[in-house]
Parts: sequence; C-alpha cells; structure tokens
Amino acid sequence: MPAIEPYEHGMLAVGGGHRVYWESCGHPRGKPAVVVHGGPGSGCTPWQRGLFDPAAWRVVLFDQRGCGRSTPHASAPGADLSCNTTWKLVEDMEALRRHLGIDRWMVLGGSWGSTLALAWAERFPERVTEMVLFGVTTGRRAEFDWLFRGGVAAFFPEQWERLRRAAPLAAGDRGVVDACHRLLFDPDPEVRRRIAFEWCLWESATPEWPPKAGLAPRFEDPDFALAFARLVTHYVRHDAWLDDGCLLSGAGALAGIPGVLINGRYDFQAPIANAWELNKAWPRAELVIVDDAGHAGEGISRELRRAVDRLARG
Repeated sequence: MPAIEPYEHGMLAVGGGHRVYWESCGHPRGKPAVVVHGGPGSGCTPWQRGLFDPAAWRVVLFDQRGCGRSTPHASAPGADLSCNTTWKLVEDMEALRRHLGIDRWMVLGGSWGSTLALAWAERFPERVTEMVLFGVTTGRRAEFDWLFRGGVAAFFPEQWERLRRAAPLAAGDRGVVDACHRLLFDPDPEVRRRIAFEWCLWESATPEWPPKAGLAPRFEDPDFALAFARLVTHYVRHDAWLDDGCLLSGAGALAGIPGVLINGRYDFQAPIANAWELNKAWPRAELVIVDDAGHAGEGISRELRRAVDRLARG
C-alpha cells in the first residue's frame, strides 16, 4: 500500500505552554476517526495511518503532550511534567475535536491509548460513533503492577533483574519505577541516557510473540527513549490519576456505542483478561482474540484493518 501522507497538520495550543501536534490524512470529507497512540510517549506513526482506507476516512492523529512533535518535549533537560496527566490529555483530545470542527468520530486506540480513549469516550460518549481498541488496558492498579512492579517479571526474570540492578533504590523510592524516574532527571546527562536505555530495553522485552532480544529500533533515538521513559514512569508513579477500576465501572456510558476489542493471546504487556473484563462491562463490543500474537505484530494489524474497513461501510 502506498504511503498515506497528511493533507493538513498544525500545532494546537492547549494551555500551560503546551502545543500539541496534529495531522489529518485520507479524505477531507471522509468518515472522521481519531487515533490515540500508546506509550504514553510513543507518538503517532505512519503505521497508524496505514490502517485506514484513505478514500473512506478522514483520519486525525496527534502526539500527546511531551512527545513526538508536540512541545515542550519531555526529553528537555528541565522538562516539567506537572501539567501532563490523563485528564489534561482528555481535555486536549476534546479541544482538538472542537478545533477541527468534527461533531463525532470513531476512536482507535492501542495499549496505553486504549486507556486514554476509554477515559475520553466515557466523558464524551455523545461524540463517539464507534471504538476500536487493541492491546487493551483499562488503567487499573493491577495492570500497572503487572507490567511495572514485577508481575510479568515471572516470565522475564533476567530482564527485570537487569533493570533492578541499573536502578538501585534510594531513600523515598517506593520501587523500581520511582528509582528509574529519579535517575531520568539526574543532573548528569550520561546517567539520564543510561537509565533511559535500560528502561527501554525492559520495554523491548515484552511486546512481541515470540519475544525478541535487544533494544527495539524505535528506542535507538536517545531523545525519543528519554522522553518515553520519563513519561511512562511519570504516569505509572501516579497510576495515571485514575481511581482504581473507574473505567470498567464507567463503561455503562459506552452501552450504545459499537466497539471492537482486539488482543493477542500471548500479550504480556496487556493480558487478554483486560479485554475480557472490559467486554463483560461493555457487551456491545466484539472481542477478537488473535491466537498467534502478542502485543503487536501482523496478526494484530490484520484484524485492525478488518475492523476499520467494516466500520467504514457501516
């Protein structure tokens, strides 16, 4: 498929000195959709554009605060993350929808993006036509504990032990996440670079099935790696500013919205039980299990394209 390039893009001032990068691609009069990227801190990518038929969709992508082309960037030496929270990102999404003059849109989100998509959609259900979520997360404490406080380490003990050794606890640290976050803001740039590498090496261990060794290519850019690690640890330390289980208990707001939940059977980052529990709370959503997939991969992409194509015709 040929590359799908944006036909418009811009920077939206959202307060507190933050400016959010956005782009639109596809057909200007197509069915509106918004893509909510993962991370937090991953940024939007050309791969996400390629999930959509450009003749059918008007696709909006944006870089969440602090990452991608949004400013200020979380890799900056004096980065202040105090205005970077889940509910600020929800406000940013709504400001972007209004800025672009879109009444309702389909929402596609993956991994952390599914949590943010749920938070926005449950606050503004009247603005949602459909939802497609993959690598499903719902922002519960148990999900953060699983991935970042030692749960999944039962399957990756050597990688987890390496991260623990790289980030010894100091006074006030409640665990590895706190220790890494502290070091990511160390005055010494080499300390920051080293711990960002170690954090991203851990993040590289768990997405694919079968797992691959080494650093994922996207983390080879040191600024990307530092911003990503800072943002993820910032959100995890605060449990994403979500009351535990609130997005599952609030899923009744989605009762009238069609949805598709896509999850790999071997997803270590977002175990399939997350999607299962969400589906029980939101029975109108269809649960699609990709038996040979982890958190990412061609099987997930195939099912995403299938779901998006079906909704384009709906």
